[in-house]
Amino acid sequence: MTAFPSWPPGHDRIVLDAVDSTLSEAQRRFAAGVTQPIWILALHQTAARGRRGRAWAMPPGNFAANLVLPLSDTPDRIALRSFTAALALRDATAMATGRAEGLSLKWPNDVLLNGGKMAGILLETLQSGGRVAGVSIGIGVNLAGAPDASEVEARALRPVSLLAETGARVTPEEFLDLLAPAFARYETQLTTYGFAPIRTEWLKDAAFLGQEITARTGQAETTGRFETIDDQGQLILTTDQGRQTVAAADIYF
Repeated sequence: MTAFPSWPPGHDRIVLDAVDSTLSEAQRRFAAGVTQPIWILALHQTAARGRRGRAWAMPPGNFAANLVLPLSDTPDRIALRSFTAALALRDATAMATGRAEGLSLKWPNDVLLNGGKMAGILLETLQSGGRVAGVSIGIGVNLAGAPDASEVEARALRPVSLLAETGARVTPEEFLDLLAPAFARYETQLTTYGFAPIRTEWLKDAAFLGQEITARTGQAETTGRFETIDDQGQLILTTDQGRQTVAAADIYF
């Protein structure tokens, strides 16, 4: 493991032995008043959840954290934090293992290791006085163990862990020390230069770029070649019906 970078200035940090869900804790903390970014790390969750309210399995030793980020921005701009979070996860993992080989980024919110799902990202907007005033960025990483394949939905990528794939033993606290500075760096890049450099960097490690994929939204499916993402982070597919833009979907290969 490389030397730990400095903790980002102006960012708070809370480590909890146990909580119902880091997402719920983030909402409670924000409602109580948050004026600067705060990382909430839980070593155990009793009611963890993922996208669309799905249960999130968390074997012991895995990473579960939320970044509460106060900001005033449009929904489409807030959604771009899934890309900054993915890049930060990629960099933190590479620093933890000393190598970047095998890491790729699955649109819109997963990080893959050797073709399996190692980490997931979940964004939720936070409101105050009836307006969007922040975002909660939930991050789960299989550091020590991966859920059994029976615990994930059909057609989903196999779950993998950092330990099993690389032999690297990393504690949740150590991983947070790598992740927080990496995210702060990409957040500064996004707010200073816009999405263009983030998009370019993300595409370098985009999983299945140029290959045929299926995007499913509800009961509708669109299959086509994954061409790129646009300047709003939307998926661009070339299908039999022509070029199509997908704003949000589950992706299958």
